[in-house]
Amino acid sequence: MKPLEQKIGILLAIIILFLSGMIIISCTKENPIEPTVFKTTPYEMNLPHYFPNRLNIPDDNPMTVEGVRLGRYLFYDGRLRGYTGSEPDSLMSCGTCHLQEYSFECGIDHPKYIGGYTHGVTGTPTPHVMLPLINIVFNHEGYFWNGLIHSSNPQPNRQTLEDIVVMGILAPHEMNSTVERAVAAIQSISMYPPMFEAAFGTPEININRIKKAISQFTRSLVSYNSKFDRYLRGEEQLTDSELKGYILFTTEEGADCFHCHGGGGNPLFTTNLFYNNAKDSIFNDPRDRFAYTGKESDKGAYKATTLRNIIFTAPYMHDGRFKTLDEVIDFYNDGLIMSPYVNTLMHKINDGGAKLLPSEKNDLKNFILTLTDNDFITNPAFSKPTDLP
Repeated sequence: MKPLEQKIGILLAIIILFLSGMIIISCTKENPIEPTVFKTTPYEMNLPHYFPNRLNIPDDNPMTVEGVRLGRYLFYDGRLRGYTGSEPDSLMSCGTCHLQEYSFECGIDHPKYIGGYTHGVTGTPTPHVMLPLINIVFNHEGYFWNGLIHSSNPQPNRQTLEDIVVMGILAPHEMNSTVERAVAAIQSISMYPPMFEAAFGTPEININRIKKAISQFTRSLVSYNSKFDRYLRGEEQLTDSELKGYILFTTEEGADCFHCHGGGGNPLFTTNLFYNNAKDSIFNDPRDRFAYTGKESDKGAYKATTLRNIIFTAPYMHDGRFKTLDEVIDFYNDGLIMSPYVNTLMHKINDGGAKLLPSEKNDLKNFILTLTDNDFITNPAFSKPTDLP
């Protein structure tokens, strides 16, 4: 090739490279390449209009479809305890004790937890009988029978529902494991990294993400389709007996239940507050409300549980002393015990109880049974995934 032709070829190559660069720069300016943005799907509860709209959801753990799904798997996975099943009786999950068919309690007829009294893998009994995992997303007053887990607790690991997840892994009366074992076991299961990535943006598995996902799932356990709900929505009518029971429930002249358990304008059927309800005259429980607050007036006080699905959650009271709903009604009817610490809302204390007639007790029970939500205990979105061992 001649020198002139070589120079022309080089010049053309330079021009082509220059123009190509200008095209690339122009395209980049007009259509910049955006980095991949991690997105999740907000979880919608679709609550009835008469339900509270103030939810106990931390700002750093919003509920997402992906997070709730991951939490459901972790809730039911016995390997969460930190083992993979190679050791006999080594598996334990949240769902081992919290059974959906009993409104996420263990049930009074459980073959392992006799009479509804739970214990950990060590055999160490839990301090109190279980509380149901139902509508806890509306609870702002503290978790457990004494409200120990609350934002007011000065211990930073005793403040939120997320903290309870870690406590369950560690406690001798529950999983009796360690954070390190739990994380290692979940990391070893191939299906989990993609699920963590979908929920949190990367496949990293750590205890912070585990507790957040399980908490999201438990906050999703909302019940609002009992017969009484359908009555409020105009979809079904109550019987005469149920209506009479409703009046007894919501009046001081009747059974006077509503002060502690709500009703009428409180569809949760609990205030989530703590009361000495006249069960005893001697108080030495190291885990009552007084043990947390130090207030004399809180001696013998415990959380007023929700009455929704109460038919499934025996035994009743913090110590499980009552086995049936009839026993509970009989106690409030003529078994109240006076003490200096009885809550002032127990208006029937001077009479020893409500003193209802047998027919009135039957009406009251019939109303309470309208709070049964069979959809809640059969909802497949709350059940154990079929592909878990």
